[in-house]
Amino acid sequence: MIQPAIKGLKFDDKGLIPTVVQDRSTGQVLMMAYMNREALEKTIQTGTSWFFSRSRNKLWNKGETSGNVQRVVSIRIDCDMDTLLLLVDQTGAACHTGNRSCFYRNIKGKECDTRFNIESILAQLQRLVEDRSKNPREGSYTNYLLDKGIDKTLKKIGEEAAEVIIGAKNPGKEETVYEIADLLYHLTVLMHQKGIGYGEVFEELRSRQK
Repeated sequence: MIQPAIKGLKFDDKGLIPTVVQDRSTGQVLMMAYMNREALEKTIQTGTSWFFSRSRNKLWNKGETSGNVQRVVSIRIDCDMDTLLLLVDQTGAACHTGNRSCFYRNIKGKECDTRFNIESILAQLQRLVEDRSKNPREGSYTNYLLDKGIDKTLKKIGEEAAEVIIGAKNPGKEETVYEIADLLYHLTVLMHQKGIGYGEVFEELRSRQK
């Protein structure tokens, strides 16, 4: 649940406040834009991100035309109360170029490697499953599972869990690594079928770190 607007926010002389958008699962900074009070209110009301376009002089809802919606999980403010940070679950690319993040180049103009942590890899895997669901591909094993339904996925999870156990009983670790990867993949398909994001799983794990 997004918290209500906090009094005391400092908008500039044009009624705008800079807003940084961050992927809550991976920590990746996705984009930066501006909000006015109406955009902030709409973001709170709808649970998706709204911004004010300075070039078009109008509000815009991220993903309204592209489908790359940002589900806002939390709105944070900085210490001076003049900048906002949105933590979001991002669908598809955040940048109009098709890149996941608008910050995909360094100061010399070279593309950056954004594969920076395990959470990012799992989030990428989840996005792949989401993409296969929206854009089926002939011969795709993911589409086969999605078409067969949750019972087929559950059966495969049971099989893969058993194979992890068998692999772990054998010498070395290569087989176990392979089987764990299979298990994680099938769990990711199940999560998609249940409408669960990795951000929710990470939050649950963090809550246990006591």
